[in-house]
Amino acid sequence: MNEKLLAGISPVGEDPFRRVVEWAPTAIVMVNAKGNIVLSNAQAERIFGYARDELLGEPIEKLVPERFAGHHPAYRSDFYAAPHPRPMGSGRDLYARRRDGSEFPVEIGLTPIDSDNGPMVLAAIVDITERKRLEERFRRVVEYAPSAMVMIERSGRMVLVNAQTEQLFGYPRSALIGELVEMLVPERLRGEHVHFRGSFLEVPKARPMGAGRDLFARRADGTEFPVEIGLNPIETEEGAMVLASIVDITERQRAQQKLENALQEKTVLLNEVHHRVKNNLQVISSLLNLQATHASDPRLRAILAESQSRVRAMALTHQLLYERKDYSRIDLGEYLERLAQLLIGSYREDGARITLRRILPETPLFLDFERAIPCGLIINELVTNAFKHAFPAGRSGEVRIELLAVGDELELVVADNGVGLPASFDLTNLKSLGLQLVPLLADQLGGSFTVHDHQGPRFSLRFPSNPTGRRAS
Repeated sequence: MNEKLLAGISPVGEDPFRRVVEWAPTAIVMVNAKGNIVLSNAQAERIFGYARDELLGEPIEKLVPERFAGHHPAYRSDFYAAPHPRPMGSGRDLYARRRDGSEFPVEIGLTPIDSDNGPMVLAAIVDITERKRLEERFRRVVEYAPSAMVMIERSGRMVLVNAQTEQLFGYPRSALIGELVEMLVPERLRGEHVHFRGSFLEVPKARPMGAGRDLFARRADGTEFPVEIGLNPIETEEGAMVLASIVDITERQRAQQKLENALQEKTVLLNEVHHRVKNNLQVISSLLNLQATHASDPRLRAILAESQSRVRAMALTHQLLYERKDYSRIDLGEYLERLAQLLIGSYREDGARITLRRILPETPLFLDFERAIPCGLIINELVTNAFKHAFPAGRSGEVRIELLAVGDELELVVADNGVGLPASFDLTNLKSLGLQLVPLLADQLGGSFTVHDHQGPRFSLRFPSNPTGRRAS
């Protein structure tokens, strides 16, 4: 009986046709107009669990789940009425039945065949169990994602949304599927959104949407809210799609604005603090100057002038912080330049014969505010000492201030080409109040202080550039 069923089914010759069917990578079943199986291949045996002899001559409904078997002859008749190659059951989930009665999802492609025994149908059957499992896993990931997820096809219509999308936008899922994604965009932005959507699909790649722009979405009640959107291209059998992850950033923006307001208030407060401290120090400086003008003792006037110079060195740090609006650090090079100008002003009578040269880096070297004042006071004391003692009896010369970076440390140098240090000079037993301050201030910086006297004294201070790298005292 099987030989009669197989007779004349191939217009191109029986052996080549059988060979193509047998070695096809998918299950293949040929069915005649009566719905009987006349041909199957090895893959059909494998996925259905039947031996070939158990299939030949049997109705195709043997491979259809019982719950669908009653409707299947009608679908067969519809195909024979207008036979052309097409997928079976377009828009419906298809299932097949194995020999043990278990069901599995399939895709079926139908191709009409003309044979000597009449019209037949060649059905290519693909087990899509693994694909369905992956799709289900993908749907679960999307469904339970913590942010709203929307999948959009090339035409801009939504094909998948999750529970977070319903909650965020206030639409039921049924009202979103199949609709253009622009329904979630404020009306004033919909026109340009269509353009942006098309641009993304031309060069699809995972990226945030609208980089550099403020993005807004629209709820079902018409209210707008700020969002962040991540776009991911997804390749599907239906073509390229876009999976959009949407996050409502209303609370984040509110918290950010609150933080910015607090920061602005703190900035205003710090600005006022530094301004007042600077003014108060200037008042102290003025009082010292006034007291000096009324003092008849030259030694007392000198002491008051030195104290005034120290106060101005401290006031200058607050002045720079006030000017630059950076309350954590100052540019040490700029600070030393401004301090040098103050010192030149203090010794303007000696300016014609004594030069104060500055060797400062072009690249900013920043120092935290806490250590800037000790640095300034050290420079103030050393330069003042040089002006007072290095060039006696009208002698001319040069005082040099130098700042350089040495590895992870900064080095401050004050040198002069004056008469040099006295033979009795002892760094550990200093009588000058100003020079006594220098080692103490160096300890505050966590640095080391050295003195060399070769062609003039050279005072060197080295300390860590990073405050966390301070040396142990």
